[in-house]
Amino acid sequence: MSQDSDLERHRHDWDWLIGSWNVRHHRLKERLAGSTEWVEFDGACTMVPTLNGLGNMDDNWLDIPTGAYRAMGIRAFNPETRLWSIWWFDERMQTIDPPVRGGFEDGVGTFVGDDTLRGMPIIVRFRWSEITTHSARWEQAFSPDGGATWEVNWWMRFTRTV
Repeated sequence: MSQDSDLERHRHDWDWLIGSWNVRHHRLKERLAGSTEWVEFDGACTMVPTLNGLGNMDDNWLDIPTGAYRAMGIRAFNPETRLWSIWWFDERMQTIDPPVRGGFEDGVGTFVGDDTLRGMPIIVRFRWSEITTHSARWEQAFSPDGGATWEVNWWMRFTRTV
């Protein structure tokens, strides 16, 4: 496959997410604390492509029980590394989280990056799976031990709005 055709393929990696979605969130009450209590709430997501298909962004509304807020996902493809980077911007903290990087293989998107939680270094993993034209699943997992073990602490079910 030529470099140009490979790049053209990556322009379409996120086409399935373009548009508006209802989102059902499932989030652990506490992360990396042995919690088994899940908090569930609704939300919405609208994604638009940017950068001629090599980027995109989504506007998210999260109706979390402690107070609804907006957040934004920003994604960009690096033609040199052949990896997507994803940043999360949360209005409550006015900071952009460190990026996770990765791509899609066999219909599953896996993206990992370094971060901290309560001053402890962790690895963060985002995974997109069960992708169809009308639904998808996203999950976030943290590893406190360099990737030896993972705790899924947030997952979402996306359903396309009509």
